Amino acid sequence: MDLFSKISKIKEKYDRITEQLSDPQNLNNNEKLIQLSRERSDLTPLIESFARYTKVLNDIAGNKELIDSGDKDFAEIAQAELASLNEQKEKLEEELKILLLPKDPNDSNDVIMEIRAGTGGDEAALFAGDLFRMYSRYFETRGWRTEIIDVSDTGIGGYKEIVMSVAGENVYADLKFESGVHRVQRVPATEANGRVHTSAASVAVLPEVEEVQVDINPADLKIDVYRSGGAGGQNVNKVETAIRITHLPTGLVVQCQDERSQLKNRQKAMKVLRARLYEAKMKEQNSEIAAQRKLMVRSGDRSDKIRTYNFPQNRITDHRIGLTLYNLAGVINGDLNEMIEQLKIADRAERLRMDLELV
Repeated sequence: MDLFSKISKIKEKYDRITEQLSDPQNLNNNEKLIQLSRERSDLTPLIESFARYTKVLNDIAGNKELIDSGDKDFAEIAQAELASLNEQKEKLEEELKILLLPKDPNDSNDVIMEIRAGTGGDEAALFAGDLFRMYSRYFETRGWRTEIIDVSDTGIGGYKEIVMSVAGENVYADLKFESGVHRVQRVPATEANGRVHTSAASVAVLPEVEEVQVDINPADLKIDVYRSGGAGGQNVNKVETAIRITHLPTGLVVQCQDERSQLKNRQKAMKVLRARLYEAKMKEQNSEIAAQRKLMVRSGDRSDKIRTYNFPQNRITDHRIGLTLYNLAGVINGDLNEMIEQLKIADRAERLRMDLELV
């Protein structure tokens, strides 16, 4: 099926959805309206691009008619415009091919982000803290909301582990490529001889999922309640509000002690458990994703890296796409836009290449 035929069928679906949105029978069905609106919104960029493409095709056909008409003056003008129109046609065809690629169903989801210190002792924990602050500043620029779920700090500005939820528009679409091991090269504050050390921290980005997407049997859960640890306060070490949930069939353990309410901690812990179980479920269904995930995260060892932050050279390199930026100071302060956009472009190009190989 050629490009025009594929999109024509999608246009028919778009028109049907538009009709359903205005159907009086659906006006009182909020759930149906939300679903239809979401589907229409997802298709709108493709339909708008297709409209521009159709107009360019019509303009090309019109210009060719003028060239063949025998009118010299009009033919010269039409010929001059034809090169530009053909260029627009090629660009729109590439744009449409990308828009036709299957969308990741989780792209619009909020996420659970986990940052853990890897190889490097205190310096790795400090770097995990730097990553947390880097992402936090980026989230602020995007207007996303963050909520800490669990944290284990070192008391010197670093983190052994920090888990948080991030909510906003298309959060997973922009953060999913951050999963993996991040390596840092710099002189630690404790290094007396000025030698550059290498440390690492791992980042995992999991899409948040609804309860209906993951079936959890309450009988499969072991729930422990304990006293929160942390920095002082009347509630700490006096009231049992912290929650630890063990999923017995898989051995997965999640915990939350950030809230003073036992109920809120339980809700947050269940949110993380659902995300981890969903990820495991997706691994089983797609071996390619499972292999990629294994390569991206693994154990947190510094040799298993996706990105290197070199402070002496103000350099940051993403090894998956071979991108190097000499703006580490900006990136570590939350300016992640270029890095994330380049990763998305590379992903689209790779998926398009694979799609063409299957034709």
